[in-house]
Amino acid sequence: MKNVIMTILIGFIVFEFIEHVIFPLFWYIKNRKKRSVCGVTGMLGKVGEVKHWRKTEGKVFVKGELWRAVSDVPLLTGDKAVIQNVEGLTLRVKPFLMAEPGERT
Repeated sequence: MKNVIMTILIGFIVFEFIEHVIFPLFWYIKNRKKRSVCGVTGMLGKVGEVKHWRKTEGKVFVKGELWRAVSDVPLLTGDKAVIQNVEGLTLRVKPFLMAEPGERT
C-alpha cells in the first residue's frame, strides 16, 4: 500500500512539474520571435478605406475605427490605403495597388 501511495505522489509531482515548468518554457521559446498583432505593430501593412481626404491628410477607416491619416500622395474618397507607419494617433499611408507594377491583372 505504501508503494502505491508513493508511486501516485511521485507521478503527481512529475505531472505538475511538466505542466507548470516544461510546457510554459517550451511555448515561451517557440513564440518569442513571433510578430506582435496588437498595438501599433499589428496595424502596419493593413488596408483601410479613405472616408475623407483633403490635399495630404484626411480620415481612413481601418478595422472598425476612423483614424487621422497623412500621405505624400493625394488620395480620393473611397480609395484603399496601406498603413506604412503610425505616428502617435496619426497613420502614415500610401495608396493601395492591387497589382504590382508589371504584373498582369
